Amino acid sequence: MKIIIAGAGEVGRHLAKMLSKENQDVTLIDQDQTRLDVIDATYNLMTWNGNTYSFSSLKDVGVSDTDLFIAVTPFETNNITSCAIAKSLGASKTVARIDNSEFLIARNGTILRDLGVDYLIYPENVAANEIAISLNHNWARYWGELHDGKLLLIGVKLHDQNLPILNCKIKDLPVTTHDFHIAAIKRRNETIIPNGDTEILPDDIVYFITTPPFIQEVRELCGKTKRVIKKVLIMGGSRIARRFCSLYQDKFHIKIIDKDMDKCERLATNFPNCEVVFGDGRDIEVLRENNIFQYDAFLAMTESSETNILACMTAKEFDVRKTVADVENLQFVSLAENLNIGTTINKKLLASGHIFKILLDTDQTNSRFLALADADVAEIQAHEGSKITKAPVRNLKLPYGMTLAGLIRGDEVRLIDGNTRIMPDDYVVLFTLQGTLEKIEKWFS
Repeated sequence: MKIIIAGAGEVGRHLAKMLSKENQDVTLIDQDQTRLDVIDATYNLMTWNGNTYSFSSLKDVGVSDTDLFIAVTPFETNNITSCAIAKSLGASKTVARIDNSEFLIARNGTILRDLGVDYLIYPENVAANEIAISLNHNWARYWGELHDGKLLLIGVKLHDQNLPILNCKIKDLPVTTHDFHIAAIKRRNETIIPNGDTEILPDDIVYFITTPPFIQEVRELCGKTKRVIKKVLIMGGSRIARRFCSLYQDKFHIKIIDKDMDKCERLATNFPNCEVVFGDGRDIEVLRENNIFQYDAFLAMTESSETNILACMTAKEFDVRKTVADVENLQFVSLAENLNIGTTINKKLLASGHIFKILLDTDQTNSRFLALADADVAEIQAHEGSKITKAPVRNLKLPYGMTLAGLIRGDEVRLIDGNTRIMPDDYVVLFTLQGTLEKIEKWFS
């Protein structure tokens, strides 16, 4: 697939590197040559110094036969213009990064599609919704709903040394029925696609695929307790924080602490239902003065990943039960997951999930694609005559790094085991290590 990415900022560079690993034909274009220079020569992609919304530049990079054009510069007007030009020149599909919630309104989306923008990515909006999900399901590290919530992906970190599932092989788990499937295990900096002989160890993050009736069973197996979140303390008035307040200021009692007085004044004006405090949230005395110990959740949303990680560790010292850190530096994501800081949010990974969903031609109204630091969860439809439908799962000899977890057949939802046979038109939920997209497409197409 030929893909052009317009904008070599953090999101654009990450997408380009990730897609190049999937053996896609990727070109990254930007006006700033210094941004292109930081791309490692080992990545299988082409860079191009040019104007992202110039007819001549887009013609030069061959936009006319492009399968997917992705505009992710920091300026949404440029992105929309780029997509309009790319579409007019022959690009099959276009994606624009936006930062304005007005574009998400259905009638406005119709106008954008008429202009040539097929898909929209609003990373801050996705991140805000992810935070809300993590607060609603605060006993889990990760919570993903697939196919309208009929299947669930739940990631849980196992702290309690006395849990019966610890130091136990998956085939020997102390359960009478298998109403869940362990799709993956994150162990320190490694993601493991397990089999029956894989042992679950303390501090593993275990990813379960299950159905709604068995949520409580998974929670009890992991020794977790669900709590109601009412009061939320936010450190940093970032764009994600502002979007969260905009969407959820009526659902939670929110207090924001920021060290920029001008920003505090704007926050107070824009979010009258939220408390706004001028102060440095890195200062323990400031946190004490604002009664951090009375809050159910703490969100570290500054522009610094390091600050957010340390702040969440501090909040845990005050016995705040749920903490969420915005960790935009991908090098710190695995580190943050290994620490006791709760949930991590990364806009680049969230944007990547949406792009992958488009690549796999999944139904955006029914599907969810979750991107982790080095693995992905996808929901893909099996087509007539595809390799995945030729035999029971145990006889398919699936490639390393891919495991099938569940399927949706009409209105029926079931977990997949070795005896399951995938049928045409089934929606299959799978867990895959990054770099296996091309293999997945071959099995399902």
